[in-house]
Amino acid sequence: MRLLLTLCTVSCALAAELSIPNDVVIDRAVPYASIPHDRLAMDIVRPKAPGKYPGIVMIHGGGFSGGKRDSYLPMAIRLAQNGYVAATVSYRLAPMFQFPLPLHDVKAAVRFLRANAGKYSVDGAHMGAIGVSAGATWAQFLAVSRNVPSLEGNGPNKDQSSSVDCAISFYGRSDMRRAYEGSRNAAEALPQLLGGDRQHALDAHFRASPLSWINPDSAPILAIHGTRDLNVPYEQSLFLIERMKSVGVAAELETIAEAGHGFKGAGEERAMARALDFLNRKLKPTPLETRRIVVTDHGPGAEILALAWPSGRVLWRRPNNRATEVSVLPNGHVLYIEDPKGAVTELDKDQKAVWHYRSSGASLVSVQRLPNGNTLLVDDVATKVFEVAPGGRVVWSVEKPEYKGLAMRRARRTAAGTTLVAVQKAGLILELDTAGAVVKKWDFPGRMPAHALPLADGSILIGLAGPGEVRKVGADGRVITVFGGANDAARMAWTSGFAPLPEGGLLVSDYMGGRIVEFDATGKIVHQMKNLSWAMTSVGVLP
Repeated sequence: MRLLLTLCTVSCALAAELSIPNDVVIDRAVPYASIPHDRLAMDIVRPKAPGKYPGIVMIHGGGFSGGKRDSYLPMAIRLAQNGYVAATVSYRLAPMFQFPLPLHDVKAAVRFLRANAGKYSVDGAHMGAIGVSAGATWAQFLAVSRNVPSLEGNGPNKDQSSSVDCAISFYGRSDMRRAYEGSRNAAEALPQLLGGDRQHALDAHFRASPLSWINPDSAPILAIHGTRDLNVPYEQSLFLIERMKSVGVAAELETIAEAGHGFKGAGEERAMARALDFLNRKLKPTPLETRRIVVTDHGPGAEILALAWPSGRVLWRRPNNRATEVSVLPNGHVLYIEDPKGAVTELDKDQKAVWHYRSSGASLVSVQRLPNGNTLLVDDVATKVFEVAPGGRVVWSVEKPEYKGLAMRRARRTAAGTTLVAVQKAGLILELDTAGAVVKKWDFPGRMPAHALPLADGSILIGLAGPGEVRKVGADGRVITVFGGANDAARMAWTSGFAPLPEGGLLVSDYMGGRIVEFDATGKIVHQMKNLSWAMTSVGVLP
């Protein structure tokens, strides 16, 4: 479904022709507040199934002087199909109505939804706001002006709270004082809202800037912005996110590279998927948790973490001395490098150590439990792939001194008994026979392969960097599927870790991109966690 996330509005005639799915209900032109000589209204889109759903106030754009709520019904329908009550609202516009009257209106809209929660299936304890362009400024305000009586206005339902639990800003202004530089429409749009330009109404520019009201009680904000926006420069979202984080409030930024004021195609879909992910994490009373995963943090955190996915809730953690690999065994145990200098540990389902391997003077970078009960390891210092029995005795070993200093990384045993080894800096995946001879070679110059995983059907998954992608390659060398790569919706940096999912998809850790992404079998993003502080080099799926 095409989502209308541009500044341009859609005519009422087009909105009237909108196809309404069978699983949603739309209440049109619901009045929510009276103003001199008129009434303000909203269109409420909700799931048809009985229940209580988080409420979303949607605020249209239009340069503070135009726009219609109808233009965001397609987005509201999609939100309703994902378990939200979405209300697209009208509000007073400049030049007849100046700041703070539009803010008073959207606050009244939030209060109305809470006051009529039973009638419209709203869970009043979980409320959010979405604003686009000019509307994004008011959405930001809803997040940063919670419990500020001076900004409430005189609208109805004053016994209800106008606070929201989160807000999404699609390319909105956050600092009116710095909104003129780089903007082709600020000189026209802002003076009529603020009673003068920056020279003659500087105090109004200060008061009408969400940035001025950010405080530790502010609600989390996701800002989505294109880097080539000529109406609202990208820096406006940077100002917002930096200030939010400086006072300890959660804030996220989704950058749509090369996009202007409004998104199309893959950028549009990426923005909506990111918005839904944010809302699900912030507003759903029960966090979405479809499986459990485990990741390594090769960075300063120096640990492995078990997480509920995709909520990101940490289940448990163990130190790993900045090692690079963790894997999940068929019995649900976790096998990981506890110390790259020579320690490997197996944990049972209660995180109790049930097996150890210890050596000295090593630089362990890979670990795999083999079907015969032995463990396959890689020592990068010795450029050695070796196999140890449960008692720790080395039963097989191959050294490849010609690759010393070239970052030998993960090794995996194939069903045929050969061993795949990644040599990162050389850009190679090697297949070695039992004598250590190279029987096959895959060459990826400059792509830093760190992991190749043989699959039961004879194909291989290969993780690459710059851009980050995982290729599924058939036995004949044909590329079957690409996860990530040049796909703008999934532009990753360095995919050093990945794990197949039972449904045919793939879970990928983006080492340098700070995110975890779940793909379906076709390579489309299902869920993701972004802006993580962990340097994740491997990932596994717990049973």
